[in-house]
Amino acid sequence: MQLGFVSALFPDLPLDAVLALARAQGLSTVELMCWPVGKAERKYAGVTHVDVTGFTAAQADDIRARCTHHGVTISALGYYPNPLDPDRAAAKRATDHLKRVIRAAARLGLKNVNTFAGRDWTKTVDENWPRFLKTWRPLVAFAADHGILLGIENCPMLFTRDEWPGGKNLLTTPALWRRAFSDISAANFGLNYDPSHFVLQDMDAIAPLREFRDRLFHVHAKDVAILTDRLDQVGRFAYPLEWHEPRIPGRGALDWPRFVAALRRVGYAGAVCIEVEDPTFGPTLAGRRRALQSAARFLRPHFSRR
Repeated sequence: MQLGFVSALFPDLPLDAVLALARAQGLSTVELMCWPVGKAERKYAGVTHVDVTGFTAAQADDIRARCTHHGVTISALGYYPNPLDPDRAAAKRATDHLKRVIRAAARLGLKNVNTFAGRDWTKTVDENWPRFLKTWRPLVAFAADHGILLGIENCPMLFTRDEWPGGKNLLTTPALWRRAFSDISAANFGLNYDPSHFVLQDMDAIAPLREFRDRLFHVHAKDVAILTDRLDQVGRFAYPLEWHEPRIPGRGALDWPRFVAALRRVGYAGAVCIEVEDPTFGPTLAGRRRALQSAARFLRPHFSRR
């Protein structure tokens, strides 16, 4: 396995600085964000370390040369919109850009693109399902034609008022994964697995690894703290931001030695990328660097075979 990080942490750094930071932290790979250039629609979105619009072979050659210079690989290209947005124009913008990301990944010689399935949060799962299939069957086929594995992250995207009651990402549980992989059985359709989202949902983050081992395309390393004093006051039906906070690995509820050991047992050999959304380090560049450094220091021993 390769330990890396998600570049959304550093929207204020150019690509070269991101790659240099990975090397300085002893990290071997980076998931690079590929949002359309412009205003971010939410926190941690809108980050562009690879601008895939009009992406050329010369640009791909340049990025590969930069990676070689720094001794760092690209684990995946990442873009996390809502392809099932009830605003059909917004949904089309998302799917059109996702295709650009897929083309750029292929041009870079990569295998992985990570994203969300999306969801119309005003409708039930069953009401979303026909549109999910209509949207994703051609996207999966398009990715397959370009030799790309599509990894869907399991974040519920159900935190704030504008995301209730259903959340903005459909594929968040093993039950829904089984249904999706039954209806879209293509081998290039799988998971960008983030265990913190299972902790948030009070689910076992390790048990699904064996069943879905052939669908594990990429892994995020993020943790979460359940604020039990707040939960006791507001309950699970309150907005989750009222009773939980993201944490870096080692400062939350997840048993990381056990989780990494389970990844090894199921034969996962891909990237594990640290995703930092931990507010305890503050918003400054120095604080975010410290967060990455602390997470890397904690995880690195678990990636070293003795």
